[in-house]
Amino acid sequence: MVIALVKETKSPVDNRVALTPAQMAQLQRDYPNDRFVVQASDTRCFTDDQYRAAGIDVVDDMSTCDVLMGIKEVNIGTLLPRKHYFFFGHFAKMQSYNLPLAKALVEKGITFTDYEYLVDEAGRRVCAFGWWAGIVGVYYTLRGYGLRHHLYELPKPDRTFTLERLTQLLLSIKLPAVKLLVTGMGRVSQGAQHILKQIGVQRMTEEEFLQATNVESLTYCVADADRLVARADGGDFSWEHFTHHPEMYRSDFMRWGRAADLLLCAHFWAPEAPVYLSEADLADPTLRIRMIGDVTCDIKGSIQSTLRAATHDAPYYDYNPATCQEEPAFSREGNITVMAVDTCPNALAIDSSSFFGDALVNHVLRPLLNRTTSDVIDGGTILRAGKLTRKFDYLKNWIEP
Repeated sequence: MVIALVKETKSPVDNRVALTPAQMAQLQRDYPNDRFVVQASDTRCFTDDQYRAAGIDVVDDMSTCDVLMGIKEVNIGTLLPRKHYFFFGHFAKMQSYNLPLAKALVEKGITFTDYEYLVDEAGRRVCAFGWWAGIVGVYYTLRGYGLRHHLYELPKPDRTFTLERLTQLLLSIKLPAVKLLVTGMGRVSQGAQHILKQIGVQRMTEEEFLQATNVESLTYCVADADRLVARADGGDFSWEHFTHHPEMYRSDFMRWGRAADLLLCAHFWAPEAPVYLSEADLADPTLRIRMIGDVTCDIKGSIQSTLRAATHDAPYYDYNPATCQEEPAFSREGNITVMAVDTCPNALAIDSSSFFGDALVNHVLRPLLNRTTSDVIDGGTILRAGKLTRKFDYLKNWIEP
């Protein structure tokens, strides 16, 4: 079997990798009868020479490879027929912008496994970057707040940025004495909470957060959906009921919006669920929030000021609540500054790639190379030889109308 890392072709460029040089070298030692190669690239956080130094061949031609692994969606023009691809596909929820990619995978008879749907017996994702997204989301949000208010300047992350450096930079500045609301309780939120604890930020209870007018240092509170919505009929919140009937709930977010200075969105949101901050809420003069870090980046979703995804080169833009339109970042006092980078972990590409690669080796590559049946791989495989698997058969009318 020939396993390959493909060159990332999506724009803006992603520097992350599915496997580091050290991880590929270890796999080569453990599986000497199989071969591991890397497609030449000048954009990865690890250079071609680092892979060569680890004993991994760097090639241009992928035609002899059996399994091809990337991070972001593969450029349609580079797809090779009848291969097995692994990457984040972003079409299992019928995202219209990736319909051409889905059709191309079908037409070329490709087997496709989506990292997003690799889960264990409890349904928990086993190969994910969410924890790192939370960490970077905090850094970008605090960086943006400093720029907006001319308080301090934190550098833009480069390809060599690490968690250690990010932590030291946050420890080196005088953090603002404001209140930060973190939404959600999943991996993104856990990553955000981790870095906040590392830099000594005090956590407040819900009652303390909602009642405090001013604080002496940066403080934060965490609120999951059960604290952000309420049943429209006045009944008690139930996770099971909310999961199956999100349309029966209304937003209860403004009580937080009147208390928080910064918002970090780290929650899962479905289109059927209530909009947390509507255009009307954002225009409400009692809304205190003027800086939003939307790590979830649901465009015009739960937070209506998220008009588009931002980039690492330009992570901020302003939302004018009077016109509901975008304006240049930090351009008007009454505007709300939005950070909506949808690939936050790329700012810590070295660390997050190593973390992701370890999970990939344990949950995917060892079963694959041992030629053993894997429920994890099967469960995440959307297409097999160009045919939809049973789990994803609901996509049939979308791909083949």
